Amino acid sequence: MVDAVAGDGRGLPVAIVQACLREGRGGSPTAVVVGTAPPDEECRAVPARTGTSHAVFVSVEDGGPDGPDVSLRFFTAAGELPACGHGTLAALALLAEHAGGGEYRATVRTAAGVFAGRAVRAGGALTASFDIGAVEVRGPAAAGEHDAVLDALGLAPGGLAGGVRVASTGRPRLLVPVPARSVLAALAPDADRLRAACDRLGLLGCYVHSVPTAGGRLAARMFAPSIGVPEDIANANSTACLAAHLARTGLPGITVDMGDALGAPAAVTAAVRGNAPGSPVRVGGAAAVARTVRLR
Repeated sequence: MVDAVAGDGRGLPVAIVQACLREGRGGSPTAVVVGTAPPDEECRAVPARTGTSHAVFVSVEDGGPDGPDVSLRFFTAAGELPACGHGTLAALALLAEHAGGGEYRATVRTAAGVFAGRAVRAGGALTASFDIGAVEVRGPAAAGEHDAVLDALGLAPGGLAGGVRVASTGRPRLLVPVPARSVLAALAPDADRLRAACDRLGLLGCYVHSVPTAGGRLAARMFAPSIGVPEDIANANSTACLAAHLARTGLPGITVDMGDALGAPAAVTAAVRGNAPGSPVRVGGAAAVARTVRLR
C-alpha cells in the first residue's frame, strides 16, 4: 500500500513506484502523478526532485464497460517523451492499487498511440502489462553507419554477436548484441560521445544485450544520454523492440535482466502476440508502490 504522505499535506502528491521488479527486489523508481499536470517546466523538474529518471502524469476518465480511459504524459529532466514503457507499467500498477480488486483494465492513450493495459494482483504482488503495436526493425542504411556509436560504447564492430538493428516503437534506438553477460557488465560508455553520435543519427539511445538462452533469458543495458538518462534501470519499450526482432528467429518471448550495473536488479518480459508480420508485442513487469511524497 501507499505510505502515509510526508509533510504537512500541501504540495503536489507524487507516488514513487518501483517498476519491473526482479523476484520482488530492485526495480526502476518512477514518479507517478495522478490528476491535473503542472506546467511543463515543473513536470521536467519532478524526476530530479524525486530521485527518479522518469515521471509520468496520469489523467483518468470514465471509459464505460471496457474500463477507464487513461491518458499518460512522460517527462525526464531533458523534456517530454512520446512514450515510456516502464512509466506505463508504473502508472497501471498505481491505478490498480487505488482501484483494489484482483484485476485492473484500461484503455491507455499516449502521444505514441492507443493500446490496452492491465494489471493483475496475485499473491500480494502486482504485475502490469500493455500491448505495443507493430515494431519497426531494420538493418543499417549503410556500412559503418553506427561505428561512432559502437566506438563510444567501447565496442569494436568485430566483437559483436551479430549485426546491429535499428528498432522503433515511435522513436528509433539501436539494438546491439554482445556475446556474453560479462562483456555487457564491463561496458563503460563515454556519455558525451555517445550522446553526440546518437543525436547525429536521430537515435533515442542504445540497447546493448547478451545472446538469449534457448528459453529466452538474457541481460541488457539501455544507454540514453540523448534524453537525459545516462543509463536506464529498466526499459520496456526497447525490450519490446528486441522481442519483435528475435521473434523473426523463432523465439516468441523473452525475459530480460536489467539494472545490475546500477545496483537495482530489474526484469522486463516481452512476447509477440501472433505469427503475422507486425503482430503486437505485450510487455510487462512486476511493480510495487513504495511511498508518496509531496513537492511544493
